[in-house]
Amino acid sequence: MPSILVVENNDFFRRSFKEILRMYIPSLSVEESADGADIIAKISRTLPDMIFMDIRLPGKNGLELTREIKGSYPDMVVSIFTSYDLPEYRKIAHDCGADHFLLKDALTGAEIAAMVKEVVKRKKKDPGEMCGNKCVH
Repeated sequence: MPSILVVENNDFFRRSFKEILRMYIPSLSVEESADGADIIAKISRTLPDMIFMDIRLPGKNGLELTREIKGSYPDMVVSIFTSYDLPEYRKIAHDCGADHFLLKDALTGAEIAAMVKEVVKRKKKDPGEMCGNKCVH
């Protein structure tokens, strides 16, 4: 079953994002985090196929969390998503190891679902490639 983790402090956006993706991928398992404080524990417990991370979060921001995730799970697919299309955010996201930089209002649900499906397909081809040495097969 494909799975994602959505890290977003706006409850309405997080739930809407989850429901839209489930419309396109009914079997999708979605874990949620409102602030990222529990993110490493959730990742180690669920090993999601992909993480969608907001930049602006209470406590640590999404860029710091992305750097932490990539330090422990270098092959984890992390997509930063934000409402702020600033060149410095794009650069820092890249420097922190983000795989994608997405504007919240730029992609349709179908496009995001296609992205998730592509990541899942690649992971099935080579499961160890996407999760580094943290996976147990």
